Amino acid sequence: MCQQSGAPQPMINTCNGFYCDEFVPNNPKSPKMWTENWTGWFKKWGDKDPHRTPQDVSFAVARFFQAGGVLQNYYMYHGGTNFGRDAGGPFIITSYDYDAPLDEYGNLNQPKWGHLKQLHEAIKLGEKILTSGNVTTKQFGNGVNLTTYSNTTSGERFCFLSNTNTSQDANVDLQQDGKYFVPAWSVSILHGCNKEVYNTAKVNTETTVMVKKPIELGTKLSWMWAQETIRDTLHGKGRFNATKLIEQKEATSDESDYLWYMTSIENMGKSSHNATLYVKSSGQVLHAYVNSKHIGSQFGYDFEFKQPAILRPGKNFLTLLSATVGLQNYGEFFDLGPEGLAGGPVELNVDGMASLNLSSNIWNYKVGLNGEAKRLYDPNSPHAHIWKTSKKLPIGKPMKWYKTSFKIPPGTSPVVVDLQGMGKGHAWVNGNSLGRYWPSQIADTNGCSDTCDYRGEYKPEKCVTNCGNPSQRCKG
Repeated sequence: MCQQSGAPQPMINTCNGFYCDEFVPNNPKSPKMWTENWTGWFKKWGDKDPHRTPQDVSFAVARFFQAGGVLQNYYMYHGGTNFGRDAGGPFIITSYDYDAPLDEYGNLNQPKWGHLKQLHEAIKLGEKILTSGNVTTKQFGNGVNLTTYSNTTSGERFCFLSNTNTSQDANVDLQQDGKYFVPAWSVSILHGCNKEVYNTAKVNTETTVMVKKPIELGTKLSWMWAQETIRDTLHGKGRFNATKLIEQKEATSDESDYLWYMTSIENMGKSSHNATLYVKSSGQVLHAYVNSKHIGSQFGYDFEFKQPAILRPGKNFLTLLSATVGLQNYGEFFDLGPEGLAGGPVELNVDGMASLNLSSNIWNYKVGLNGEAKRLYDPNSPHAHIWKTSKKLPIGKPMKWYKTSFKIPPGTSPVVVDLQGMGKGHAWVNGNSLGRYWPSQIADTNGCSDTCDYRGEYKPEKCVTNCGNPSQRCKG
């Protein structure tokens, strides 16, 4: 923050919720401030919905303007969607909403949108005097403060009466300017310093609940399916090789979520052996195959995969498919964070003998899926012959493609695709990617409540909702 010329002024740092601002008290000529206010928080697959109440968001904004702020930026005011393979980071859902006043489809998130609209209208009443008037602050004790902006020439006044106590309401007598009830953790805006036009804790805007209504299409959807062809990778056929386990971003240049790691092991005996495959992964999803047989899957940021396998006499093929669910894009040295197997180790423990470390084997690599290369998601793909129809769709097994067609619904309301019932994958409409989906990841059932105490510092886990449900099931 810059410092005006002249005598240094004492600096006060105020942090509340998720904004920080510095201001020079009682000095209208001090630099004004800009801040960013969080309307909510981001969400990961398998997480509950972090919710920041309209009372708490408006409290943080009003306190900022009480302290001399002149420009407020919200993060976010209008939600959005991470289309394609974009995401806010690993394991973060594609909805980029942050509990915003306008959701990702443009719908009003009430009462938050209406309550903030009223706050903006109240602050605008004092626009001129807030940017040019003299300012004084009177402390009443127990967290109650009156900040007065005034113009000595015109006599105009504009006041903020705040109560930062997290539990005790306040009754304040301003003598000739009236008596006011100020709830804990709230700010009253007084136009002319004698008329309350707004209080952050007193929500009187409408409350609405958005309901996603299924569209009657008239006919049942007719589905087709295709098997992702993996014969080449199950037999170790890659595009390049190395005698080490390569970090996934380095190998894929972020062209695909998927990277195949393939190697082979010789069993010199004449009989099969029981073995345990051990893989140390930096995340985020791993599918393992031994001799074309899928032996297990696992996901997480960092995890250890252990599954039994059978080694037959002669050559045995080990195929590992690593998939990312969004790459880290923030934090110190975020680009250096490892993804995929990134050095491993990958080990086999055969019949209780010493572990065989395969990390320095010759590993063959292939980036992406064959279905991606064939653009199976594109209606104009020349590989239409691959698609199959059957009365019973194959489900519950990995690496399947599905497609159907439907008519555009009437009207102008936002249209979303409900992916409830699907596992984990990627969705396209008319060849345009809607991003990843994972409705089979369910949030735990603990921590949600019908009531929320908005008072006090905001934390993402403070007022969660959507317990026991998918983190995200609809995309549009």
